[in-house]
Amino acid sequence: MGDRHLEQDVRRAREFEAFVAGAGGRLLHTATLLTGESAVANPRARRLLALALAHTYASWHRLRGEDPYDRTRRHLAVRFADGAWHQYGGRGCARPHPDSPLFPLTPRERLVLVLRWYEGVGEDQVGALLGMPAERVHAVCERATTTLLRPPPAPVRPPAGAKVAPS
Repeated sequence: MGDRHLEQDVRRAREFEAFVAGAGGRLLHTATLLTGESAVANPRARRLLALALAHTYASWHRLRGEDPYDRTRRHLAVRFADGAWHQYGGRGCARPHPDSPLFPLTPRERLVLVLRWYEGVGEDQVGALLGMPAERVHAVCERATTTLLRPPPAPVRPPAGAKVAPS
């Protein structure tokens, strides 16, 4: 009986290692986009991913045909949403790293945009995951997209030949 459990544990570990080898890079990129950290220095994203992967590994034997990538991504998104809510009071007041492509967005906008456009998850699924109606997901995604596509304001320059008073 002990040999059978040992063999199952070894097989489970190998399957999980193969999953992480194949999907780990994309999941880390997703976590980095969510946290808004730099791609080079992303300790929060790595911790978020490690926790999501630990959750997936703990339930590996119960997946029964469920996609482990989808399960890990869902856990990653929910954990990020909960953390952003608790850490920033739901207001999303913390700014991501200025090198992040999603710099001007709030955590909720980043989450919806990453799930919709980077991960390709449908509005209904994102809404169910985050407890929001699909219409709200659509509105948040539209606002985030508009924010990203709007050019930054040009710096104000004094007219040529104008004297600027010292400050």
